[in-house]
Amino acid sequence: MIEKLNEACVKARFDAFIKNIIELQNEFSFVPLLYGSLGLEVLTGEWLNPKDIDILIPDLYINSEKWEVFKSYLESLDYILIDLHEHTFKKDNILFSYASIENLEEFAGIKESEIEEKTASNIHYKLLNLKQYLAVYEASLKDGYRQNKKEKDDLNKIELIKKLIKK
Repeated sequence: MIEKLNEACVKARFDAFIKNIIELQNEFSFVPLLYGSLGLEVLTGEWLNPKDIDILIPDLYINSEKWEVFKSYLESLDYILIDLHEHTFKKDNILFSYASIENLEEFAGIKESEIEEKTASNIHYKLLNLKQYLAVYEASLKDGYRQNKKEKDDLNKIELIKKLIKK
């Protein structure tokens, strides 16, 4: 029973991600990266209980004058900005957090050109592979905020990823 509920939650969050991307691709021309726990969950099929949907997009829409255009567009679709620093919006009780895809190379040594593109419901998105997720979570352990707030979760994810890589 719990497994079915977890599966339904994953599907609902992934469907929300796809809907969000459809909305974004109606206005902007980029292929986003499904990141964080939901991305790892989609990749592995393991229940990780993501608290939000992390989406990496071009820095241009996060750290420039295009941020206002991006934010206004989401707000016009009834997304509510709840955390400016984290670029987090809420819609239908689901949190969507946006960050810069270009920061991945400096943060975890992952080049955007090396990230695989996937398709679901005719929508293109990017998804890290296991080795790339391992690099991200190992880099996260060095991040002060994550050490204080999410170290145990990150260590569990690293353990899971290493186990799956060995298979």
